[in-house]
Amino acid sequence: MYLCPLCQQPLSQNAKQYQCSNRHSFDIAREGYVNLLPVQQKNSKDPGDNKEMMQARRQFLHAGWYAPLAQAVATTLSEVAPQRLLDLGCGEGYYTGIIKQQLADTAVWGLDISKSAIKFAAKAQPNIAFNVASAYQLPFAANSFDAIVRIYAPSKAQELKRVLSTGGHLLTVTPGPQHLVQIKQAVYEQVRLHDDAMVSLDGFVHLKRQQLKFELNFSRSEDVLALVQMVPLAWKFTAEQKQQFADSLPAISVDFLLDLYQRR
Repeated sequence: MYLCPLCQQPLSQNAKQYQCSNRHSFDIAREGYVNLLPVQQKNSKDPGDNKEMMQARRQFLHAGWYAPLAQAVATTLSEVAPQRLLDLGCGEGYYTGIIKQQLADTAVWGLDISKSAIKFAAKAQPNIAFNVASAYQLPFAANSFDAIVRIYAPSKAQELKRVLSTGGHLLTVTPGPQHLVQIKQAVYEQVRLHDDAMVSLDGFVHLKRQQLKFELNFSRSEDVLALVQMVPLAWKFTAEQKQQFADSLPAISVDFLLDLYQRR
C-alpha cells in the first residue's frame, strides 16, 4: 500500500520499519503509526494544527457535539460498502474511529500532516493504520482505495483520482452557508457566508448532496471555548473576548454539506 515519499518506490515492512529498494527507511512508532512526511514536504517545523487546537477539538468532538455529522458520514459510506478506505486529514481520529465502528469489515487508513494528532489517534485506535504524510503527495500506490472521506481537508483532485480505484467513491464534507455564523458575527461587522456552490472535481462525477443543519445549545462555557479554539477564527479573539463570548452561552448554528462523488 505505501510508497516511499522520497522516490515513490513501494515500501515493504521489515520488523519495526518500512523500507524501499533504495534503502530509504521509515520507523514504525511505538504507538503503531508511520511517519512518511520528509522534511522537504514540511511547510513548517511542526506542520498541521498545533497541540492547543488539537486538544480543543478532541475535547469538543468527544463530548458528542458533532455526533450527527459523524453518523451521517458513516451512514453514507456504509451505503457504498468500501473494502479499503482512507480518511484524509483525519486529525486525532474521531471520525475515523466512528467510521471503523460502523464499517467493521472495512480496512481503514488515517492520514494527517500533524504528528501530534496522529500519535494520539494511533494510540487510541490500534485497529486503524495511521500515518503522518502530506495530502498533496499521498504515500500510496495507484488504485489503493475504493473510498476516501475528506472532512475539510485540502487536497489535490489529481492525487485523489490516482489513489482511488475506478468506480471508487469520494465523500467530502464542507461548511454550509450558516456554519458557525454566530462566531463570525462576534468578530466581523459584515459577515460573509460560506459558498454552497457545487465543486466540480476533474475525473469525478457528482452523485448526491446532503445538507446537515442543527443548532448547538450549550450549558457549559468550557464547550464553547473548545469550539472557538478549534476553528481558524480563534485568532480573531483576545483571551478576554473568548471568555466573554463563551460565558454568554450562545446558541450556535452548524451547517455541513456532504457531497458524494464517484471516480470516472
